[in-house]
Parts: sequence; structure tokens; C-alpha cells
Amino acid sequence: MSVLSVENVSHGFGGRQILEAASFRLLKGEHVGLVGANGEGKSTFLDIITGKLIPDQGKIEWSNRVTVGYLDQHSILTKGKTIRIVLKEAFQTMFDLESEMLSMYEKMGNASEDIMNKMLEDVGEIQTLLEHNGFYSIEAKIEEVANGLGLGEIGLDKDVSDLSGGQRTKVLLTKLLLQNPTILILDEPTNFLDVEHIQWLKRYLINYENAFILVSHDISFLNDVINVIYHVENAILTRYSGNYEQFLELNEIKKVQQLKAYEKQQKEVDRLEDFIARNKARISTTGRAKSRQKQLDKMDILEKPKEKMKPVFKFTEARTPSRIVFQATDLVLGYDEALTQPLRLTLERGQKIAICGVNGLGKTTLLKTLLGAIPPVSGDVQLGDYLFPGYFEQESSRSNSKTPLEEVWDAYPGLTQHEVRQALARCSLTNEHISSQMMVLSGGESTKVRLCKLMLREVNWLLLDEPTNHLDMDAKDELKKALIAFKGTIILVSHEPDFYQEWVTDVWNLEQWTTKIV
Repeated sequence: MSVLSVENVSHGFGGRQILEAASFRLLKGEHVGLVGANGEGKSTFLDIITGKLIPDQGKIEWSNRVTVGYLDQHSILTKGKTIRIVLKEAFQTMFDLESEMLSMYEKMGNASEDIMNKMLEDVGEIQTLLEHNGFYSIEAKIEEVANGLGLGEIGLDKDVSDLSGGQRTKVLLTKLLLQNPTILILDEPTNFLDVEHIQWLKRYLINYENAFILVSHDISFLNDVINVIYHVENAILTRYSGNYEQFLELNEIKKVQQLKAYEKQQKEVDRLEDFIARNKARISTTGRAKSRQKQLDKMDILEKPKEKMKPVFKFTEARTPSRIVFQATDLVLGYDEALTQPLRLTLERGQKIAICGVNGLGKTTLLKTLLGAIPPVSGDVQLGDYLFPGYFEQESSRSNSKTPLEEVWDAYPGLTQHEVRQALARCSLTNEHISSQMMVLSGGESTKVRLCKLMLREVNWLLLDEPTNHLDMDAKDELKKALIAFKGTIILVSHEPDFYQEWVTDVWNLEQWTTKIV
């Protein structure tokens, strides 16, 4: 049974065709992965099927009585509520039913016998409904899912306005799972989740009885939870059965077949055109030339398969620094309270360190403390000489109205416009991308702009906070190559061991240093 049908949907933006006659169906219980390179239109497609965006043409039809839960890259929370209150809102319908039931109990004292009997019948139905849906174990359910995604460590009574962007995403995801909708739509849900909580979400989705649509560039995660792939490329949406690995095999076979068909047709076109050119002027063969021309005119000419534009990342290296990059003595990380035990750390030139551990232990705090952006709770950090650091922040402003061209040019006014455009093009950003506002770019496109700015700076020490969030597989592979080739020193915060474990020289696990119970 199809719970969602999309027929011949087309949509363009700024002169660019994002979807062309796209068709899609979601069957009951299907676990769908929506894949494609950054900027190919995955989030646009989700906005269309959820009614946030009206397509230029086509039809979207949901089956009756479905509930849709959507976690997108730009979901927001209302200021002034605690995490617990926000999570309880997932059960608002049941709380409304309870209020209706309690109201009827209050009215029973003054009701006639007939009305009393009717009220008792209604109350009984509501009571059965509440018990069937686990209303009286809501608190336990909230605790279970919240702890599964790491909110218990933050504290459910914390105001949502005090949370980081990653923590807000966790709250929204937890609320969505508690709502248990008929259809779950998740856009990059593993961003900001650590390894432990990604594993919890993976188990949850594997056992999820309802249908879901998932956008994720975490291939290991995607591969384990989906059974259908929809691939969007060059505005075309194609369905494949199976997991991501099977999709890659089938897609490669398809590309080879398309290229062979194109090359075969081109040979035939060349042969016909050559025959026509040699014979149309001769009276004895002009009839055959006209016949070949008709044959050529009727031919449905195939387009050459387009090669996807891939980024090329390369960091600009500054002069060699001193042997010791930094030395920390009795360093305690934190803001209002200590997050770690006193630490003695030394980082030497050329080391490449991955920092891991569950969220909230101070990974970002460590980077900002080393850069001098925030002071330590106690202890001392001595930096080496001739350091030229380059910092990639985990979060960027969502209200940035600059274009990528302006963003980079403002940071490097000494460059010509042509040089800025070239730098952005190397990051696989097109003219359309660089003339759009930063706030409307996809997460992956925004990340590429920020990486572009970083790569134009001369650096010998990179501090990278979750740089792979939102990046597609090609971009991740190119970033990995660039970091391996970089001769300087690296500190990388990442929840993706598959990305860093081949090339880092050491891993620092903050779970071994924290004062918290992990």
C-alpha cells in the first residue's frame, strides 16, 4: 500500500532545474534513503512533499490518516521552555484527552442520570485510549528516548534557549521519535550525535515498524537502516531496491550502459553524417543521402552522461612552527563549572590528533581554549612559536544574508573577483551557488564555503570541529585526502572513525578525562 505518491514533479530555482518530472512512491513500512551530492535537491524534495514548498508542476498525494514527522536542517525551538516540557509536547493530544476526561468528572456532580451515563461511557473510552497508548508511562518513555540520544546528560530541566545548535537538534529528534508518526522524515539526523547515540538511533530505525525517508551522508548508518534508495542527480530521481552498497553497484552499471549507448549512437551519427556529406551533391546518390538524412532526423539523440562536479581541497601551508605546538599544565576545561580533571597535554609539530567522546564533555571547549577564545577554569596553556592556526567551527550563522562570493571576498579583499570565483569553483560551487545568500544554501554547500575561506589562509595548525557534517561522500573523500597531504599539525573533532582512523597519529578520548559520569 502506497502512503505517499509523487507524480511528475518539476521544480526550478534561479534559472536552475532542481527536479524534472520526478516520480516517487513510499510504501507502508519502507525504509527509504534519499541520496545525492550536496545541492542536488534532496532538502528541496523533502520541503515539497511536506508542503513547505509548492512545486512548479506535478502532484503530491498522501494517503488518508497518516501523520508526518519532519526533522529538517533548520528546525527551531521556542525560547523559554525546558527540554522536558518540549518533549511532553509530543503527547499533547493525550494530555488534551486527559483534560477533557477530568472536566467531565467535575461536571458529573450536577448532571442528570442520562447525561451521567453518557459521560461515564465517554470517560471509559478516553481511559481505554490513554491506557492503550501508554499515557501513564509517558515519563518513563521520555526518559528512555532522551537518554538514548544523550539528553539525560544535559539535564531535562535545562532551558532550551541555553542549548547549542547540536543539543537543540537532539531535542527536536527526541520529540519526533516520541510522537511516533506514521511517516518519519529525517534530514541529516546523525549530525551532532556521537558514536554511542548514533548506534542507539540505528537500532531504533532498524526496528521501526512505520515508513521513513532518510537523508544522510553517514554511509555506514544509511547502509544499515534502509532497504530502498532514491537517487537524485541532474534533476532526475531514480529508484533502486536494496541498501546503499547495492545502489552503488547498480548505479555504476547504469552509468557504463548509458555511456556505451551514447558512444554507439555517436558512431552511427558520424557515419550517417559522413555518408550524407559525401553523397548529397551527386545526382546518382542524392536519393540515398536524403534517406540517410530522414533516418538521422528521426533519431532520438542521447545526451552524453554528465560528469558530476567534484571538489578539490588543498590547504595553504604557512612556515614551519616550533617543535612544540602547545603544552598544557594542569589544564581544567569548562565554562561555569569544570568539565575535566587537570590535564597535562603536549602537542608536537606534525601530529594529527582525533578527539572523540560523547557530546557535552568539552571537545569544542578544548579547541576554543587552545585558541584563547575562552579561558580555562584553571591551569595554563603555553603555545609554541610561529603558529598560524586555522579554525573550522561546527556551527555557522543561519541568518547570514551575504552571498558566498561576498563572504569570501570580505575575508580576503586583496583577491580579485576572478580569484575568489576560482577558489569557490574548486570547492564545486557553481555560479548559482555563489550568487545565493548563505542562509538558503544547503548544509553541505555552506560547509564548502567555510572550507574555502579556511583554505585561502596560510596555516600550519588546523583545529577542525566536525568538518564532515553535511558533506557528501565525494567531498568527504577529498577532505580526507587534503588532511593526509597537509604537512602541518591537526586537531580534529569527529564522530566518524571511518573518516579519521586511517591517518591520525593519536586519538584523545575525553571520556577518559571528564569529571562527569559517562
